[in-house]
Amino acid sequence: MRMPAEWETHERTLMAWPSNGYTLGETELDANRARQTWAAVANAIVKFEPVTMVVCYDDVDIARTYLDDAIDIVTIDLNDAWMRDIGPTYVKDDGELVAVNWVFNGWGAQSWASWNFDDKVASELADVFVTKRVDSSMINEGGGIHVNGQGTILLTETVQLGKGRNSDWTKEQVEAEFHKLLGTSKAVWIKRGLTRDYDEFGTRGHIDIVACFSDENTILYHDQQNPEHPDFEVSQEVRKTLEQETNFRLIPIPAPKILSDEEGPVDYSYINHYIVNGAVILCAFDDENDEVAKSILEDAYPDREIVLVDARELFARGGGIHCITQQKPA
Repeated sequence: MRMPAEWETHERTLMAWPSNGYTLGETELDANRARQTWAAVANAIVKFEPVTMVVCYDDVDIARTYLDDAIDIVTIDLNDAWMRDIGPTYVKDDGELVAVNWVFNGWGAQSWASWNFDDKVASELADVFVTKRVDSSMINEGGGIHVNGQGTILLTETVQLGKGRNSDWTKEQVEAEFHKLLGTSKAVWIKRGLTRDYDEFGTRGHIDIVACFSDENTILYHDQQNPEHPDFEVSQEVRKTLEQETNFRLIPIPAPKILSDEEGPVDYSYINHYIVNGAVILCAFDDENDEVAKSILEDAYPDREIVLVDARELFARGGGIHCITQQKPA
């Protein structure tokens, strides 16, 4: 089996509608901001490829008022709305599409998380699309991995081997499971993720705000250039690891200039973009580096339109554009 790279042709994008809890927030204004932001991403994507939005039954009418009419809605019970993590990871087995169903347990069984519905989303979507399913015994989320489609996988130690996930597994066991299911043969381990990601509602180090492939030979990585931000040291550590462990071309993507919000140092990252057919949906933060990042990505993805979508409301809830999307390969 082989996991296609994200830039390979998609049949569609899968997303999940924010329905309850901290994702919606405590007020109607919070809820409206969440819905507007999820919808802005979906409505941007559907201009380039089909989108299927998973929605709780009771929220179908309200979701439809925000979403483009071209977006398909599928009703499945949800706890949360991070489709990258709760949805299936699609691979190809001799041309046949297969949905890999990881064990999902609320990002390491965190005290605030519920997952009695979310741990079934991958298998239910496999049924919806009549796709063969393979179940893994390993705890993993889609945001914890990134592949180049040609044998290499990026991942972090604090996610794959962390408390509440696979702390009783060895690196070799984790690698073997990924290699078997994703068709990879080399794992590049990053020590940790961005600092904010270890706060209460963080993932404890997802790779998809730290580093990603833009083609089979190139890695983009988050470059915090301000030494006053704790991710300055993280960025240096990531670059050093990539230089030592790989022969890939490395392209730094400067972090936004904004350093903090009311909760502390931000983890705003342009790495958390999503590649679609003919375009890249890029996180924007009303920051002077938005255009800098867009220019770099225009060079990295020369045949794709770079579309900026404000992602601040997503990051305030613990993720970004890549985190709420999942590709279904053609």
